[in-house]
Amino acid sequence: MKKTISALISLLGKLGQGYAPYFVVLAHIVLGAVLVFASPRSTIAFLFLLAALAEIYYFKLHNGFKALAIAILLLGIMPILGLRNIFYLEVIFQISVFAALALGLNIVVGFAGLLNLGYAAFYAVGAYLWGFFGSQQMFLLNETPGTAPVGTPFFLPQDYFYLFLILGAIVAALIGLLLGLPVLRVRGDYLAIVTLGFGEVIRVLANNLDKPLNLTNGPQGITPIQRPTLTPEFVDGFNNIFTGIIGRPVSNGELYNVLFYVLSLLIVGVIILVARNLEDSKLGRAWTAIREDETAAIAMGIPLVKMKLIAFAVGASFAGTMGVLVAASRTFVSPESFSFMQSIGVLTMVILGGIGSIPGVILGAAVVTILNLQVLQGLSLYLSQLRQSDAVIPLINFAWRDLSTQMDPAKYQRLLFGLILILMMIFRPSGLIPAERRKREAVEKTKSE
Repeated sequence: MKKTISALISLLGKLGQGYAPYFVVLAHIVLGAVLVFASPRSTIAFLFLLAALAEIYYFKLHNGFKALAIAILLLGIMPILGLRNIFYLEVIFQISVFAALALGLNIVVGFAGLLNLGYAAFYAVGAYLWGFFGSQQMFLLNETPGTAPVGTPFFLPQDYFYLFLILGAIVAALIGLLLGLPVLRVRGDYLAIVTLGFGEVIRVLANNLDKPLNLTNGPQGITPIQRPTLTPEFVDGFNNIFTGIIGRPVSNGELYNVLFYVLSLLIVGVIILVARNLEDSKLGRAWTAIREDETAAIAMGIPLVKMKLIAFAVGASFAGTMGVLVAASRTFVSPESFSFMQSIGVLTMVILGGIGSIPGVILGAAVVTILNLQVLQGLSLYLSQLRQSDAVIPLINFAWRDLSTQMDPAKYQRLLFGLILILMMIFRPSGLIPAERRKREAVEKTKSE
C-alpha cells in the first residue's frame, strides 16, 4: 500500500514538471467536455470536468495560461454544455453566488477577525433594493399585500438592473457602516450576538413592512421582479450559431440562465481581484494586526474602529451586489431566503475552506453547494426511484418501498455539515486550503515542537 501511494505521489510530481501539466490540463478539459456532452445527465462526468479547476490551481502553470484555461472552461465550454442540461448552469450559478458571499464574509471574519452571524442581512438589502425599484411595488404602497391592479406598470426600465448592481454594493456598504458605528466597540461573543440580532431585525422588517405602507409585501414577498433585456436579434443570432451544437433552438428563459451565469462569474472575478489586492495592501495588513491582537494593533497606531468599519463595509458590499443579481435571476424575493441559517451556511463555507484563504472559501462554497444540490438531492432522487420499484436489499430481504421518506439524505443536510465542521476542527482546523499565514504558523509550531 505504501509503495502504491509513493508511486502515485511520484507520478503526480512528474506530471507537475515542465510542459506536462499544460497537456494534462488541456486533456482533462477536453475529455471532461466530451463526457458531459455525451452524457448530459451524468453527475460524475460533470464533477470530473469541474475537477480540472483544481488542477489549474495546484499545477505550476503560467498565470496567462491559467486565466485562458479557466475562461475556456467556464465561459466557453460550460454554457454550451449547460444548455444541454440547464441544471449544471444552476449549480455553478449557486456556487458563484455563495462564493461571493463567502468572500465577503471572509473579509470580516478571516481578514479582520470579526465574527458576524448576521451576514445574510446585507444580502437581503441588495435583493430588496432591486426587488422594490425593479418591480411594481412602488405603485402598490397603498394596496393590500398580494393584490395588484391589472396593468400596474413597473417603476423603472428593466435595464436599470445593471446600475443597481453597483447601487446594491453602495447601499449595503452604507448599511454595514451604520451597523458598525454603534457595535464595533464590543468584541468576540458580544459582537457575534449583536450581529445575529441585526440579521434578525432586517429579516423581521422585511416580513412586517407591509403596513401601514406596503414596502416589502410582507411574507408573500415581491414578484415579479424584472430581468435585463434580451433583444430578439441577440436570441436569433445565438440560435443561428449554436443550434447545431446544442441540438435544438434555445428559449429566452434558457438564455437568461446563461446571462446570469456569466454575470455571476464576472462578479466573482471582480470580487476575487479586490480581495487579493486588499489582502496584500496596507489595509489588509492592518486587518491582520487587529485579528491577531487588538491591543498591540492600537499600540502600533492602527485606528481600530475605522479599520473595522471598512471591513464591514467592504464585506457587505459583496453581499449587496449578489443580492441584486439573485433577485433579478429568481424574479422573486421573500424574507425566508435571508434567515439566520443562511448566515450560518456561509460561515460554514468559510470555515470549511479555510478562514482567511481566498481560494479556500471558494472551494468551501463549491463543496457545500455541490453536496447540497448534486450529491444529497441525487441520492434522495435515487432512493425515491427505488421506493417505486419492487427491488429489495440483499441479505436482509428488506423492500425498498418500505423505506421511510425520513431517511432521505437531503433532509440531513445540516447534520452532515455539522459533522463535517466537527471533523474539520479535529483533523484540519485551518481548512481545506489554509491561508498562507496559517501555513507558516503551522510550520513554525511543528518546528518548535
